[in-house]
Amino acid sequence: LDLLRTEHPGDAGIVYCLSRASVDKIAAFLGENGIPALPYHAGLDAATRQRHQARFLREDGLVMVATIAFGMGIDKPDVRFVVHLDLPKSLESYYQETGRAGRDGLPAEAFMLYGLEDVAKLKGLIARAEPASERQRHVDRQKLEAMLGYCETTRCRRQVLLGYFGENLPEPCGNCDVCVERPQSFDGTELAQKALSAVYRT
Repeated sequence: LDLLRTEHPGDAGIVYCLSRASVDKIAAFLGENGIPALPYHAGLDAATRQRHQARFLREDGLVMVATIAFGMGIDKPDVRFVVHLDLPKSLESYYQETGRAGRDGLPAEAFMLYGLEDVAKLKGLIARAEPASERQRHVDRQKLEAMLGYCETTRCRRQVLLGYFGENLPEPCGNCDVCVERPQSFDGTELAQKALSAVYRT
C-alpha cells in the first residue's frame, strides 16, 4: 500500500498473488484504501474476467490483482509496476509477468515480497500436481530452487536473471535493489561448521 501511494499514485499496475482467495482479499483491501483495483482469476466467470480486462485496458490508474497461475494475456503498454505478493513458481514465470510492465519504454518497477512459507506452499503444489511424472516434479523443484536463488542473491539481479536464460550482462545493471543498496554479506563457514557439529554431536 505504501509503495502504491508513494511511488505510483494514480499508476496502472498488476499485483500477483498465489491463490484466488488472496486475489479477492487484496483487491478488496486496495479498494477500501482508495486504490481502484479489480480481481482476475480462474474462479470468476468468463464474462466478469473479460469485463475486468477490458476496464484495465481502457481506464487509467487501475490495478489488476491476479493469480500467478492464471496468465492475463493483457497488452497494456503503460503498466508502471508489477508486484508479486507471493513467490512465483519459476524464473520463467517471473520474467514473463514482470515483462508486462513498461512496454511503452518508460521506467517501470518490479517489486516482490516473499517468505519461506511460499516455498513450502509451492513445493506442496509440485508434490500434488497431477498427472505429473517424477521427472517433471524434479524439473519443477529445480526451477523453484533457481527462483529462490534469484531472491536470495547478493549479485546484480539482472545479471542473474539474464544468466539463467543463457545471456551475459558484463557489468551490473546499476538499477536493481542489489546494485542500488548492496546487501551486507559475511563468511558463515565457521558458524555453519559449528551448527553441523552440534547436530552431529546431538
